[in-house]
Amino acid sequence: MILRYAMFGLVALSATAFGNAALAQSKPLPPASSGAMPSVELTITMDGDKPVCAPAELRLPANTNVELHIISSAGEPVTITAPGQFENANVLHADGDLVHVASEKGYLVKQNGKGTLRIRTLKEGQETYACTSNRNQKAPFEGKLVLTPPAG
Repeated sequence: MILRYAMFGLVALSATAFGNAALAQSKPLPPASSGAMPSVELTITMDGDKPVCAPAELRLPANTNVELHIISSAGEPVTITAPGQFENANVLHADGDLVHVASEKGYLVKQNGKGTLRIRTLKEGQETYACTSNRNQKAPFEGKLVLTPPAG
């Protein structure tokens, strides 16, 4: 009888511990700095065997929900990356021909794909963003991600 209660207590304790760990991984985002959700288009083309993303300088408001419309005319899959920006916690929604890469560092855009990515941008600053083809990973396109002060 005592052993049964001890096992029940152990199961309850472990369920609580694992439950708390799972909740800690999916903390809700703090409120965005702006109530607006700007829409920005990012296009992908190919120059020979190298992808080219436009705009080369992607300017977005910091700590804001942004809708990124991605349109690729590349005849092969291309992965878009930006340090920290595409982690699960910052992705609000993705649809279309977009696949979240396992490392959470980016999104793969399917061949001639289109999709919408809603993200919460990071804090103000500047990072490099990249577009990389699967066939030519050593020669990615590198652009500039500029996160500006959000609109009041």
